[in-house]
Amino acid sequence: MTHNSHKDTKKQVSAQQKPSRGGWNAAIFIIFVELAERFAFHGLGANLITYLTNVLNQPISTAAKNVNTWAGVSYLFPLFGAFVADSFLGRFKTILLASVIYFMGMVLLTLSVSVIPLDYRKAIFFVALYILSVGEGGHKPCVQTFAADQFDEDSLEDKKVKSSFFNWWFLGIVAGSSAAILAVIYVEDSIGWAAGIGMLAIALAVSLTMFLIGIKRYRKQGPLGSPLTTVAQVLVAAARKWRVAEKCGSYSVYHADVLHAVGQPKTRTLTHTNQLRCLDKAMIIDNLDAMRTIRDPWRLCSLNQVEEVKLVLRLFPIWLSCLMFPIIMSQINTYFTKQGSTMHRAITPHFTIPPASLQALVGLTILFNIPLYDRVFVHITRKFTGHPSGITVLQRIGIGLFLSIFVMVVSALVEAKRINIAKEYNLLDHPKAIVPMKVWWLLPQYIIAGLADIFTFVGLQELFYAQMPEAMRSLGAALFLSVAGVGNFISSAIISMVQAISSRNGEEWLGDNINRAHLDYFYWVLAGLSSLNFCVYVWIAMCFVYKKVEEDDVHGEKELGAINGYVDGEII
Repeated sequence: MTHNSHKDTKKQVSAQQKPSRGGWNAAIFIIFVELAERFAFHGLGANLITYLTNVLNQPISTAAKNVNTWAGVSYLFPLFGAFVADSFLGRFKTILLASVIYFMGMVLLTLSVSVIPLDYRKAIFFVALYILSVGEGGHKPCVQTFAADQFDEDSLEDKKVKSSFFNWWFLGIVAGSSAAILAVIYVEDSIGWAAGIGMLAIALAVSLTMFLIGIKRYRKQGPLGSPLTTVAQVLVAAARKWRVAEKCGSYSVYHADVLHAVGQPKTRTLTHTNQLRCLDKAMIIDNLDAMRTIRDPWRLCSLNQVEEVKLVLRLFPIWLSCLMFPIIMSQINTYFTKQGSTMHRAITPHFTIPPASLQALVGLTILFNIPLYDRVFVHITRKFTGHPSGITVLQRIGIGLFLSIFVMVVSALVEAKRINIAKEYNLLDHPKAIVPMKVWWLLPQYIIAGLADIFTFVGLQELFYAQMPEAMRSLGAALFLSVAGVGNFISSAIISMVQAISSRNGEEWLGDNINRAHLDYFYWVLAGLSSLNFCVYVWIAMCFVYKKVEEDDVHGEKELGAINGYVDGEII
């Protein structure tokens, strides 16, 4: 008996020391899944404006608005996907279902550019596009969160790894998109759209297969219930007690025990914060609550529930102040591509770069600089700031927003030079003629865009994961993606407004003849808007309070606090 007991104890210790699920062994599979999915998405999206203008014969401005609308819908559907994942299916099942829908949409898209009759091609093409948006809706909010969930938040080592994980996650995304921009777009332009989009369908089949191969390695969580219920309960409870005065000692506060269900992430106890104090009334036990034997969840909420809602609401000003960033970045897929199509792109007498492939310069900039950021920049800045990540998440986002201003400034200057050269060679009335100007003049604006992405895009990913309540992290990922979605819709609206105003004054800034248009003026308008937006962001960031968690031991509290951007209650 003693021998058997000793063996059982040894097995238990071994199991504790070597967890069979989660960690990098699981996360690496999910990173490759995302890599394949990004390969498919960008292989289509990066060259979509070329198909719409050259094959479907749409005007440039109409095609640009269609690209922005499709991208916007694709980035807004994740809000619905996150709700389904958190409330009904869980992240694993949602990813699986979304991957199947995504694959079916890409197969239909392949058929629409090949065997579907011309009379029905346009309609089927757009139906397939928006089926892909539905697949994106389930895939995007869950995959990143599911991958990050593979790291244990109770382990200090895993907490440190998680910050680095977001850098390498973004590197995987960029590797997939860059490979698509370099390879698939060349096939689409040189061989045919059926061959190019067929490659994307194959990539999605590989993505789905790899996801299923790693099924035994994943840490899976069931649905956690609707995250919107908690938000609604706190808002209703606070509204019902709006007459209750917040006097110290007059009322007691409801502190519910934070329960941890088996197989679900551990819910942490949040500390009380002084922002949005009107919501604190939801946790005050007044005379009516004291007389009740059973708590009414729509009248009395716990401190933890109230602080969770505050976390969500505190992110909305940041969300709003970052909408300008995707407006700037949306120009890469639209007007940057049309700019490049008019410039000298020949590398050799027999090889010319497809204009949409220039977007790979953004990806290559990111691929080269992410390791430098993670291994060099973080270590150098850490010596000065003492912050585990070198700089705080909000500082990282702010640097990217600042760089995005220069993306537009440089773009405007280069476009002005291109127009002057076109005028010099009498090419203003020949929009399809090649302007004798090397395409490498566009290199600075693509490189600065890539650097801005490293700071703002990755920073937003980390912020909307780390600062959301554990049960709402799929919603957090969806909110992060919706920044791009709403930004693309606003970009379409700005294009329509600029067209309307400039046409009324006799000069169409965004006409089909890009040589006669004033794309440089449009870029200056975006640079001005981005500058104003940056000032608003700085003000909002200075008022932001990071998530504060009560830990059992002081060392753990300081470690987690430093990672999230505060130490001992002070914002860094």
